[in-house]
Amino acid sequence: MKKQLILSGACLLLFGCDTSHQSGPAPQPSLHYVVGSAWHAENRWFYPRETFSYAETGLAVVQPKVKGATPLTADGEVRSDLTMTAAHQTLQLPAIVTVTNLENGRQAVVRLNDRGPDQAGRLLAVTPRVASVLGMGHEPVRVRIVENETASRELADQLPGGPALQIAAMPVKEVLQNTLDSSEAPHAVGAVSHTAAVNPESRPLTSLPDLPAVWQEGTPAPASDLWVETANFTSRYTAQRAAAGQGALVVPTITPQGQMWSVRLGPFSTIHEADAALRGSLAAGQTGSHIVVE
Repeated sequence: MKKQLILSGACLLLFGCDTSHQSGPAPQPSLHYVVGSAWHAENRWFYPRETFSYAETGLAVVQPKVKGATPLTADGEVRSDLTMTAAHQTLQLPAIVTVTNLENGRQAVVRLNDRGPDQAGRLLAVTPRVASVLGMGHEPVRVRIVENETASRELADQLPGGPALQIAAMPVKEVLQNTLDSSEAPHAVGAVSHTAAVNPESRPLTSLPDLPAVWQEGTPAPASDLWVETANFTSRYTAQRAAAGQGALVVPTITPQGQMWSVRLGPFSTIHEADAALRGSLAAGQTGSHIVVE
């Protein structure tokens, strides 16, 4: 199976913290659009970015069940084990994606609303509800995520914090006019305002409607291998030099930036072997290393 278009793909409450022992009021939910800043976990840096064309293979984990105080997700929702939601390391939040369990072919629509997982070599962390719908076990499973452009763009356009509302909330300023040959003071000829779309008295959203817990049957993917991708280069020659020093392979990859050359270790037949190779790569300072499935 060939890898699809790849975009790389401070940690924001990955699974929340038990705040029951802390003083002061609990944070209140307030749904908003967020991209966020870079964050670090297990020798890797992650750089969130907005993109509406995304597909990548990898491994998923199941989020631990909520215990104690109910945590908030990175986009300001109350996290629930019963929703069709998931955590992603770099995509904007919230975003609508299709998750495919490559082992049984099941597909489901899921909303990304949190940052994570922070485990090295894992691409997605799903709620227990998603895991049940897609037939995932307690061990990491192979998945492919395909971004739903239209639905995700609508969320970015409509939610507080999104690009459209940031522009709409800009302060009103007068437009001043003066002729070059006049000593008269500039005078206002109008005002520029885009605030009509913003209603300061409206209540902030706290959640989005739950997505239906349904799936579509598909064909399981053919037996595939696990690889540790350590770097991407625009030059094949540069990639080959890097691969020679690692005993790795060079494979062509198509990205939004165009043709790239990926350096990969493998293939590995088990997750345990891929994890060991990934840990070694990260320890060697190759902080962009991650696991792909092909």
